[in-house]
Amino acid sequence: MAGRLAIIAGNGLLPVYVAGAARAAGEDPFILPLKNETDRRWDGFDHAVIGVGDMAGLGRLIKRHGIERVVLSGGVKKRPAFKEIHVNLRFLLKLPSVVRTLISGGDDAVLKMVITLLEAQGCRVVGAHEIAPQLLAETGPLGDVKPGHDDLRDIAVGVAAAEALGRLDVGQGAVVVGGRIVALEGVEGTDRMLQRVADLRAEGRISPKRRGVLVKLAKPQQDVRADLPAIGLSTVENAAKAGLAGIAVEAGRALLLQREDSLDAANRAGLFITGIEAGDAR
Repeated sequence: MAGRLAIIAGNGLLPVYVAGAARAAGEDPFILPLKNETDRRWDGFDHAVIGVGDMAGLGRLIKRHGIERVVLSGGVKKRPAFKEIHVNLRFLLKLPSVVRTLISGGDDAVLKMVITLLEAQGCRVVGAHEIAPQLLAETGPLGDVKPGHDDLRDIAVGVAAAEALGRLDVGQGAVVVGGRIVALEGVEGTDRMLQRVADLRAEGRISPKRRGVLVKLAKPQQDVRADLPAIGLSTVENAAKAGLAGIAVEAGRALLLQREDSLDAANRAGLFITGIEAGDAR
């Protein structure tokens, strides 16, 4: 635990879990809520709101507070516009590649760029799962419901689809029903993808006799220090509304948030949540 830990906090619950785990481990984390992105209050922690593209301000805060480690956590809905990028000397030489990545890069490319920029400020970037390892999904069924034979077949198809999608740096999730890929995750995110599946089922485009699965995997080339796939209560609720039989996530490389509430909701809906070894599911 060398040097103070900073948590860059986007939207969602993950920053809250990481901050709580850090404090429980005896750390005094400094929170950097992202302007126009964070949806939590941080009154109980040392914190300073910072713009998504304000690398100059970030550099000053890192120096002032003795920060040596940084965690990226939570979602970011909008990339910074060029006018929102404020640079310091360490950042300036990388500016052309930053602009190119922001314009045309996928999420994975952008996050790798962010990690490089943070390391240029003299910090070591660590993964949220290193601070809060209890969030990682384990191998096998996590609730009371287990996937059946047809579900395992759908999972295998979903793994292949999610891996192909990930290699293109597009998304992390796929929905498979009856051995057929019916939805792939794009920039809209998992919950809105599941809403599309629910709409397709309501329109009769997906048979009510076949349930199907959601598969979420880390991208094959993904730096696991940022944006590990995560599911939580809203994922379970939306999977149930979409008529799915269950959710499969990559064991050791995916996060389960609101674990107790999520598993309770899944059990009540008769829906499985299982951790898989992606290679074994093919």
